[in-house]
Amino acid sequence: MKEKAKIAALHPISCKIEANKDYYYCTCGYSKTQPFCDGSHKGTSFKSLHFSQNITTHEALCTCKRTSRAPYCDGRHSKL
Repeated sequence: MKEKAKIAALHPISCKIEANKDYYYCTCGYSKTQPFCDGSHKGTSFKSLHFSQNITTHEALCTCKRTSRAPYCDGRHSKL
């Protein structure tokens, strides 16, 4: 049975995502630097999710860890 991520919060976090910069999204929910990975997943089956974009934007990043579009919020937190 697959581990389920901890719900870090029931709202997304708006972040400036800079063009061509590497980011590592927390998938476990335990990071103290939400929504980004701080290595708290060590010893679990979770791995950080690497992402980047080719333009600078502001994005709503998921903190409930239930989105189907990780790392981006899809509104699922409103149903939890």
